[in-house]
Amino acid sequence: MNISQENFGTLNGQDVTLFKLQTKSGFEISCIDYGCIITRILSPNRNGQLENIVLGYDTLEEYLTCSNYFGAVIGRVAGRIEGGSFELGGKEFHLHKNDANNHIHGGSRGFNSVIWDAKVIQNHQDEGTIEFKYHSADGEEGYPGNVEVVVRYTLNNQDELTIHYSATSDKDTIMNLTNHTYFNLSGDLKEDVLSHSLKLKSNYYLELNRDMIPTGKLLNVQGTSFDFRDGNKLSEGVNHPHEQNLIVGEGYDHPFILEDHQEIVLSSSGRKLTVATSEPCVVLYTGNSICEGFKIREVPSKKYLGVCLETQKHPNAINQPEFPSVVLSENTPYESKTRYKFQTR
Repeated sequence: MNISQENFGTLNGQDVTLFKLQTKSGFEISCIDYGCIITRILSPNRNGQLENIVLGYDTLEEYLTCSNYFGAVIGRVAGRIEGGSFELGGKEFHLHKNDANNHIHGGSRGFNSVIWDAKVIQNHQDEGTIEFKYHSADGEEGYPGNVEVVVRYTLNNQDELTIHYSATSDKDTIMNLTNHTYFNLSGDLKEDVLSHSLKLKSNYYLELNRDMIPTGKLLNVQGTSFDFRDGNKLSEGVNHPHEQNLIVGEGYDHPFILEDHQEIVLSSSGRKLTVATSEPCVVLYTGNSICEGFKIREVPSKKYLGVCLETQKHPNAINQPEFPSVVLSENTPYESKTRYKFQTR
């Protein structure tokens, strides 16, 4: 395993570092300590050609001006929290509202927009690990508790990336972490992701209201564009705008309930990505809100240029008592793990 590091820029007088991990096959992952962002993944197609398969930038300035959460760790809580508030332990907490009247992805200063303490903690022949640490202070963005968060990216010579999340808090708080990488298996963004095939063993998805917040109701995928149990193309969610629960007919941004944490398989252009997770839910997002007018490594931006598979607990769970809890109790460990296996097909 080859691991290198270099300067990626400076923010408020603090250096930002880029780490590169490369396997013996040439598969490579790059990440920075700003937001734990995965900036690039070089993966071979069936002909052995290495190409980038994620959306990202080559400069820090671009992440600061038009992030779209590309490649970042999201926290303290992924997704939207309705009304930007919640009750915990008989007390009401008011979060920063950064999505109209709601709170999304941890607020304006979420985990995606801070510099983490980072270092190589493991590097031997078979695998390498970059460890990121962050102290989230009591009251940050309105959340209670001082929280110590650790995220580890481990790459092995089987071209498997494992993201391990852990945290502890000195007060009861809420926690729901994920990674917001946009994948595009066509290689170097040659085409959008609508022709990608997805296989997802999920019988139910969460109904959303017009603010894209779960109502609490589970809907059956049978006979709908949400049925990926036997595999289907992502274009299903764009080509059937008459379906009530596709928000204004623009694609997927929906939580799917995973059956016994089954694997998620995304495939296109001679590549296959298999995702396995400890989490009960995955938010499928087809890049519906990627706006035009900028470039992603010389490729003009547009809708559907990437797809996110955000493994997590149910969004807005703190305001939906029937959902699995996202409460992290005082001095109780938080643990979550997701593995990404990259293959040719």
